[in-house]
Amino acid sequence: MSKLMYVSDKTFAQEVLQSPQPVLVDFYADWCGPCRAIAPIVEEIAHELNTKLKVVKLDVDQNPETAMQYGVQSIPTLLIFKNGKEVERLIGYMSKSKLLSKIEPHLS
Repeated sequence: MSKLMYVSDKTFAQEVLQSPQPVLVDFYADWCGPCRAIAPIVEEIAHELNTKLKVVKLDVDQNPETAMQYGVQSIPTLLIFKNGKEVERLIGYMSKSKLLSKIEPHLS
């Protein structure tokens, strides 16, 4: 699978909801400091887990519909989807080890 990709309001359903593997969605904005801080961690996870997890980023300024649909009120918000359903919601910056501890239960 691909490592890290960007999705939009138009491609969200196809890339995330219809994905056969779990998906981590990073809701972010370019101006957001904590978003920039967690971005390298998200990228590392995308590379390390690329056979088990799809990792995508969605810019909330460019794609407000999807952010509103999922009630994203602060960023960064990381949502994990499995079989088209949200199974985990993580808000704010966190360490790589904490993020991995939240992701790993959804990889089986």
